[in-house]
Amino acid sequence: MALVAGMVWSFLLPASAQQKRPAITGIAFARFYASDPNASQHFYGDTVGLRRMTEGGRSVYPVNASQWVEWVPLTDPSLHSRMAAIGFTTRDAKALQHYLTEHHVAIAEPLKDGMFAVHDPDGYLVYFVQAGSNRAVAKAAPSAKATSSRIIHVGHVVRDQAAEDAFYREILGFKPYWHGGRKPAERDDWVSLQVPDGTDWIEYMLHIPAEASLKSVGVQDHFSLGTETMDTVLAKLKANGCTDAVCSKTQIGLDGKMQLNLYDPDLSRLEYMEFSPRQKPCCSDFTGPQPTAIENK
Repeated sequence: MALVAGMVWSFLLPASAQQKRPAITGIAFARFYASDPNASQHFYGDTVGLRRMTEGGRSVYPVNASQWVEWVPLTDPSLHSRMAAIGFTTRDAKALQHYLTEHHVAIAEPLKDGMFAVHDPDGYLVYFVQAGSNRAVAKAAPSAKATSSRIIHVGHVVRDQAAEDAFYREILGFKPYWHGGRKPAERDDWVSLQVPDGTDWIEYMLHIPAEASLKSVGVQDHFSLGTETMDTVLAKLKANGCTDAVCSKTQIGLDGKMQLNLYDPDLSRLEYMEFSPRQKPCCSDFTGPQPTAIENK
């Protein structure tokens, strides 16, 4: 993602002029591009077990009463990233929009229907969603086939970590959670930051070559569904007809958490992950509380 022209990252305001940042409590949604609507429906609906709704040309899959996954039709096949947007939940979207304006962050989409959007320094579209504003999601009946009812993190390729830190840590108040790498003595390949008022997190995926393939970028641009135990996910996937070897290929990541990876038809990764680690993580200790089945509100 290229840096969006015209974005200014300045937060050196006099203390007296700075508005207090409204609470940001968690992940609201992850949006991806889909090149084949039927294949995407099969993956998110039949395999992952979520029930589909439509909103303004988007296919929306509620995960719980305030979190969802969605896809929009792919209009530019040359895009290497199929992640279209990330959404975070806030308790006061209007005040947060004003806060970001005060900090010279350009508003890409003004507040409407409880949400507004900006671009982060790497060019990703980031929404902030007023808690409870998506009434269709809030009223959606839970799907009996759902393999999880909780989004716990979203990750994407980061080209400029310092600029991302200026946005997420300095302006928005995200907090360090965990970091690690394939060769931890040499560098970090992943840096996780928790939202300031909850346990969900965003994950920087670092050191990805600019010429990386769609498949390689799809590994990095991902979202994660949480679970108390992976056995629950395995049973649900089997009941939903996911019997390929990949549907039972679990592993413990370097963060010590059990995980299982699936890929949607456009090669974007869905990472199932247990809430708590089974063993000590490599590289660094966790510096924040672990997520639970109950989303922070």
